[in-house]
Amino acid sequence: MKIEITPASAQMARQPDPQRWLMLAVVLCAALIAVLDTFIVNVATPSIERELHTTFAQIQLVVASYTLAYAVLLVTGGRLGDLYGRKRLFFLGVGSFTVFSALCGLAPNALLLIVFRMFQGAAAALMFPQVLSFIQVSFDPGERPRAFGYYTAVSGLGSILGQVFGGFLLAVNLFDLGWRSIFLVNVPIGILTLLAAFPLLRESRLPEARNLDSGGMILLTCSLFLLVFPLVEGGNVGWPLWALICLFLAVPFFIAFIAYEQRITRQGKTPLIRLSLFQQRRFSSGILTVGLAYALFASNLFLFAFYLQTILGLTPLRAGLVIMSVSIAYVFASALNSVIASRLGKRSMIIAVSLVTLGYLLIFLVTQFFVPLWGIPPLLVALFILGLGMGTLMAPLLNKTLEGIAPQDVGAASGAFMTAFSTAGALGVSIIGLIDASLTRSSGSPLHAFTLSIIVIILLSLGLSFTVQPLSKPLTPANSE
Repeated sequence: MKIEITPASAQMARQPDPQRWLMLAVVLCAALIAVLDTFIVNVATPSIERELHTTFAQIQLVVASYTLAYAVLLVTGGRLGDLYGRKRLFFLGVGSFTVFSALCGLAPNALLLIVFRMFQGAAAALMFPQVLSFIQVSFDPGERPRAFGYYTAVSGLGSILGQVFGGFLLAVNLFDLGWRSIFLVNVPIGILTLLAAFPLLRESRLPEARNLDSGGMILLTCSLFLLVFPLVEGGNVGWPLWALICLFLAVPFFIAFIAYEQRITRQGKTPLIRLSLFQQRRFSSGILTVGLAYALFASNLFLFAFYLQTILGLTPLRAGLVIMSVSIAYVFASALNSVIASRLGKRSMIIAVSLVTLGYLLIFLVTQFFVPLWGIPPLLVALFILGLGMGTLMAPLLNKTLEGIAPQDVGAASGAFMTAFSTAGALGVSIIGLIDASLTRSSGSPLHAFTLSIIVIILLSLGLSFTVQPLSKPLTPANSE
């Protein structure tokens, strides 16, 4: 079945797909493996390094190449779905992801593994925006909070399973595959997803498939590469000159991209992403909120891992189990998003950001006053509250950001949202990590540096109460213009 979406056709005018919840379950399987592969390789790096005799730089690229290709190509993947069909791009993405997962599992050396991981990330960038687009075009506004809640819960679950499931596969060592099993396990999942998706997904795209804005794609890809690559790799190698030059060059490339997209729009062509989207208060507020929220969240978890292992002396396993409490709360709150949102109403996002700030404040108080007295349990409470706040925030945030977006732009808008989400973590870790490192050098006390860094996070999190204001109001024509 094929749906041609035109700007004049109201999205809700057509009958809802009776199989939409089954469709959601299938596409969320693709979302799960995409998120899973962001984290699962971390636990296998010692085994890969030992068996393939990699250098430290090579093992870093095995991890970073996936994240880099994924973050850089999300907007392009979303726009390709808008232009040429979301079902078509989903199948292409899942199929390619499955193939390159198999090639990663069979890679005979580090160089090929890095290359296959890069193509695996590119495939994930093709399929992931389609998941959000399918939710936006297949569910009516009343059902979307629940659907986006399940999506957010699955994404959070992927971050947990990435560590746990990866460790399980290495421990079981099925068929004596070792680290290769963490990639090969995607093959049966990908094949089953494709078989289940074929009868369930309905095609949707622009009424007339125009050519992709290749100039905009090249400029945006270069811009994001110059931004993301030094953020992912620069901190690991002490911020060398090349990393600073890349960050500096990202600015003129972004300016050139904006100017080029404006010219394409004036010519009546379809740009890679309509800049008018950012003039919509809800969309721009959503992008700012997800960027700030996830930058602080990722940097907090980064600092906390060092706090648990360096200051408290926990083993990596025990530290991971402590941090898992925030992920469990995140998944729990996301899964119950529709219930929470209906109870809290328009206050839900304000309450969510208040919980997030409270979580950071409790982490500060607990690490300063309660851990010396009572040990780990108070930390679990503080992290659980932070996870509840983030889970309560992220599911409605996604729905509110995309609410009011024209159907023909939903793919590009989804890609932009996920790009902000993906790059924010690296940006937050880099900035807060630099602050923590400089404070440690100046004070000589890792605990003092950790404390001041958490205070910075608390102060910055107060900005979330301002960025969510437009999202807390009902959608009106004024909101979406």
